[in-house]
Amino acid sequence: MSPRDLSLPDQRHPEKAHRADNPQPKKPSWIRVKAPGGAGYNETRKIMREHKLTTVCEEAGCPNVGECWSQGHATMMIMGEICTRGCTFCNVATGRPDTLDAFEPGRVAHAVDKLGLNHVVVTSVDRDDLEDGGAEHFAQTIRAIRHRSPGTTIEVLTPDFLRCGPEALEVVVAARPDVFNHNLETVPGLYPEVRPGARYFHSLRLLQRVKELDPRMFTKSGIMVGLGEDRQAVLQVMDDMRAADVDFMTIGQYLQPTPKHHAVARFVTPEEFASYEKAATGKGFLMVSATPLTRSSYHAGDDFARLRAAREARLAGR
Repeated sequence: MSPRDLSLPDQRHPEKAHRADNPQPKKPSWIRVKAPGGAGYNETRKIMREHKLTTVCEEAGCPNVGECWSQGHATMMIMGEICTRGCTFCNVATGRPDTLDAFEPGRVAHAVDKLGLNHVVVTSVDRDDLEDGGAEHFAQTIRAIRHRSPGTTIEVLTPDFLRCGPEALEVVVAARPDVFNHNLETVPGLYPEVRPGARYFHSLRLLQRVKELDPRMFTKSGIMVGLGEDRQAVLQVMDDMRAADVDFMTIGQYLQPTPKHHAVARFVTPEEFASYEKAATGKGFLMVSATPLTRSSYHAGDDFARLRAAREARLAGR
């Protein structure tokens, strides 16, 4: 796959040097977590290092890394650790990515097998430098995991393939992941400042198209709150997702990675999250996870089991 010349600077977060510092507010008690450590955490970290794999858990500074890694659950981030986008909420490096590693799918599959995962989440940076946005690399990774661990269910959390033709999405869907996840991240009114390189309705259409290509495939999407959105905008996103036939919605608190990132407008209370979950459930999602610490891959394996059970119950009319 030939790369595109995006004239990107070859450095980490080049654009963030021009952002004004935003003070980082003190976190409330309900989103404080213990520092990672322990035998399980260290073993997971060792396996990731041995296989030279990148995880979004580390790159994005996920607050749940200690809990998840202690259970051997790590979200694989393929296609490198440098993104071609500069979203203001994200801690992943921005710049010119390296060339794709043809052996990475096999290493991911080997790590999944070694960790003994029943369910794995595979995500990636945005690769606007590639003609297919990395779609074939996703497909190769899915096939490698299936070959090595046929009993493992696979969830992909993909970029938006905004600068690719429709065949890019088709390649990923044809590889038949069990769950196709693409996050909307925030309400449409905040896209210009939070996701300047993305388009809300393109992302929504991407999710809708997955269902058109494979109606049986589970679809999933999530947003962060605390960025400056209001309740009505969040409820409208729920309606938009349901119109696109999204099965599973996640809502979590935005946490500011550094003073150079988008400011936290406020910390949403657990009671408000419970209210969002109730509203989303009422709108017809098969599954909703809405808590301050909810992230796309948090408890993904357990959630997938519940997702399948919810579909079966709905089809049975229960």
